[in-house]
Amino acid sequence: MSNRSERLNRLIAILKENETMSVRHLSELLGVSEMTIRRDLDTLKSEALVDRSYGVATYHRNTVMENTVSNYELYSARIQHNEEKDRIGKFAATLIEPGDVVTIDSGSTADKLARYMPEDMDITVLCYNYNVLSRLINKTLTKLIFPGGYYHPTEQLFESPQSIELISEIRATKAFISATGVHAKLGITCSNNYEVPNKRTIIQSAQTKILITDSSKFGKISPAYFAQLNEMDMVITDSGLSPEWQNIIEQSDVKLSLV
Repeated sequence: MSNRSERLNRLIAILKENETMSVRHLSELLGVSEMTIRRDLDTLKSEALVDRSYGVATYHRNTVMENTVSNYELYSARIQHNEEKDRIGKFAATLIEPGDVVTIDSGSTADKLARYMPEDMDITVLCYNYNVLSRLINKTLTKLIFPGGYYHPTEQLFESPQSIELISEIRATKAFISATGVHAKLGITCSNNYEVPNKRTIIQSAQTKILITDSSKFGKISPAYFAQLNEMDMVITDSGLSPEWQNIIEQSDVKLSLV
């Protein structure tokens, strides 16, 4: 884990135990500048983990992570490669055009995409992730479809047989798909089997399939398989992708965008 990841997790732990603390006190406890603490708090605030006002920070106990068993581990996963994910999400948002019907998968990179979605564009978006929904709900020109179902707090994901039926009826112009592993032989994978039906259905129901994942996921394998690389039309990842993987993607006849 990077130093910043460790510091952010420690910051969460301190605030969770003490409820509210000043920026100055946090700076002294963690041995970094107040400017660094403010940047860290801005990151945590953007993820709805803390509230800030007048030089103090307060742990946000209404966060959806509050009741997860390993909330620190989950947050660590969310902040790893945060800058790369931010660039990927920002670039992916530029591909959306007026009139598009878009499906957005679950995951931290999908959350970044939702953050950068156009504010003033007439589009329809189907999503099934709480955090993605919360990013989109105030975009007044966006028509939202949220299938609902059983809630999985670790992934902030909703799923059910009934939601799969609704997703299968929606024909999307673009589907943005997340992954936690991409392997040349064993395909594209995710962490949990309950994610697979949603992913398979949006792949089958979309005209253009776009994989959005940072370069650290390439060469890795997660437990639940859901697609082969050549089922994607495009891969958006960061410039840290190795030349070997760039070649594999090009040989799969998949368009590659490095950001």
